[in-house]
Amino acid sequence: MTEQVIHSLLLAAHNIALVGCAAAPFYNRQLVVKRGQYGPKLSYQLDKVVEDTLQGNAPFCIAFIATLWVTGIGMPLNHWVFHGELRHLHLVATVALVVKLTAVVGMMVIMFVIFSRLNPRLRTLFSGFSPDAAPNVDEEKEFFAKRARRKALCETCLKFAVVVLVASAFLGFGG
Repeated sequence: MTEQVIHSLLLAAHNIALVGCAAAPFYNRQLVVKRGQYGPKLSYQLDKVVEDTLQGNAPFCIAFIATLWVTGIGMPLNHWVFHGELRHLHLVATVALVVKLTAVVGMMVIMFVIFSRLNPRLRTLFSGFSPDAAPNVDEEKEFFAKRARRKALCETCLKFAVVVLVASAFLGFGG
């Protein structure tokens, strides 16, 4: 019974992290699409809210991915502790695990690019803007180009998140 309780707690935390990994890029995409309706001209107050929201989500994304890894490793280790061996997986479950892990690594690569390259540059560019002055045209163009790149990466991340969710459903196959 202890094994089942531990497994259930790990699985619950894992599922919450899965939902978070899918929800974050989904809602970020919705925000960016709505903002895009106003065109590629700086609207300081609106763009400040968008940047604060999108860049403020970074710690949550990192926490969700870390939780996925910890709980994803914890579940097979839990089985090993109680049975002295790792659970044998059906071929379908093994393929699903490889697909899931590949998608999670893809999400991590995207997060690295966004958090270490794009967001810092966007922060720097935005700090040069003012609510009272017209932005430098070249900086405004670069700002919206970087935002477009981030949006495209977030859309890819969302696709990876869906793959993770679907693959997860097949991990119990044959078990």
